[in-house]
Amino acid sequence: MKRSRSVGASSPLNGIGKQDGDSRRKRKLAEISQALNVTPVDVAVLRRMAISEGGLLTDEIRCKVWPRLLNVPTDILPEKPGMPDEQREGLQEELIDIILRVLGRNTQLHYYQGYHDIVVTFLLVLGERLATALVEKLSTHHLRDFMDPTMDNTKHILNYLMPIIERVNPEVHDFMQQAEVGTIFALSWLITWFGHVLSDFRHVVRLYDFFLACHPLMPIYFAAVIVQYREDEVLDCECDMASVHHLLSQIPQDLPYETLISRAGDLFVQFPPSELAREAAQQYSQQMAASTFKDFDLTPEHQRPNTVLRRRRREKQALKGAAAGAMVATAQPTAARRFVRLAVMGLTVALGAAALTLVNTALEWAPKLDLHLFP
Repeated sequence: MKRSRSVGASSPLNGIGKQDGDSRRKRKLAEISQALNVTPVDVAVLRRMAISEGGLLTDEIRCKVWPRLLNVPTDILPEKPGMPDEQREGLQEELIDIILRVLGRNTQLHYYQGYHDIVVTFLLVLGERLATALVEKLSTHHLRDFMDPTMDNTKHILNYLMPIIERVNPEVHDFMQQAEVGTIFALSWLITWFGHVLSDFRHVVRLYDFFLACHPLMPIYFAAVIVQYREDEVLDCECDMASVHHLLSQIPQDLPYETLISRAGDLFVQFPPSELAREAAQQYSQQMAASTFKDFDLTPEHQRPNTVLRRRRREKQALKGAAAGAMVATAQPTAARRFVRLAVMGLTVALGAAALTLVNTALEWAPKLDLHLFP
């Protein structure tokens, strides 16, 4: 893939870009601070900040915002679990302590291979006590279906992947169906929130900002946009299961994360889980915890993820309409074609309306994996 040549350090454009970036960062920090300091805390703004470009910016901010996104009170945290510090062997002992504490307090949950990838991310960002509280909430909500005794619900969630791809790119969908590749290539992406497959921790926490602010099925939408982004590679691949699986199971480390996050949000708005449920259904009587997502029902309507995403979409569409109107006077045919193209492509670069709807209906699921399905 060709990359555009970066602007040299001496270029005036470089300074302008940096100044603009610094200005946007300061505005975002101010909005986050204001949202945290009002009573009650403005969760809708915090969701929007977590979803929008750059996410929550720093781990210090994540320590304050992630608990709010999961509705975890921080005034009463669990006591520090495990043996005394002098008898412990660092991070690994802390990780084991958190996992054992969460599973011990919630006997309906079952450990699965990959769970530790999520737990260690929270541990590194939040520290042991806060991580324990958030991991417990996450395990009984977003991850719940992965922590069942069987993989039935995990497989069911994976079944949402192909219907999304079919709506976005029928050619890629048909190619994958012909290759009989299935969806197992995305298993480790889904159950570790991509923590197992991304080497840069900054990208991992950026995705966690996004997923925590959204519906628990958002990781499967993000998996779909990765496949879509790699359309040319997929279609150039040999049309057999082994070749396509090998290609897709290796995630490039230089993905345009902000663009993909925006696109995933847009797809959620355009093709919500309720629209895909019939196609994804695997067991007629099975009900996923994700489908019983009740936590957001207890929050004010304007703070719910879906409301935030839809409002953002309306604002973006209004901006597009205003921009198109301004161009009509000088280049009406060109502007019209450009506006239609943007509408069809759907808010790819800025952060779609998706960011608004994803946040409104998600917090319960998870099955167990004893099989060594990924390294």
